[in-house]
Amino acid sequence: MCVQPHYNLVERGIEADLVPLAREHGLALLPYFGLAKGFLTGKYRQGGPDVDSPRADRARAYLDGPRGERVLAVLDAVAAERGVAPAAVALAWLADRPGVTSAIASARDLAQMEDLLPVVGLELTEEESARLTRASA
Repeated sequence: MCVQPHYNLVERGIEADLVPLAREHGLALLPYFGLAKGFLTGKYRQGGPDVDSPRADRARAYLDGPRGERVLAVLDAVAAERGVAPAAVALAWLADRPGVTSAIASARDLAQMEDLLPVVGLELTEEESARLTRASA
């Protein structure tokens, strides 16, 4: 049995109540919007190019305030250190959360899918995970 919550690096509200409850009852978490409607791919930036996507306006909403930019900066740094796309790092962080058994991420084309593939076997260090967690707090 599993629960399918909205959960990712910038949507962490379930950590206070749903995560402990699911763990207490042995329910797995299978989060959707693991890439925050595409925001955690890094393609939505202040002053960046327009992105042709039905989710673009909702993804850009994460840029309101400094937290979104802070998350992207740390995500970019960890991705560069690992030689992978930011999307793979964001999903690796999510897959490592307590109770999460897998995460749902969409790819519209082969190039987007290729950015996601490195998540298989990508294990973040405790320090990398902590940096991302602090940035998104």
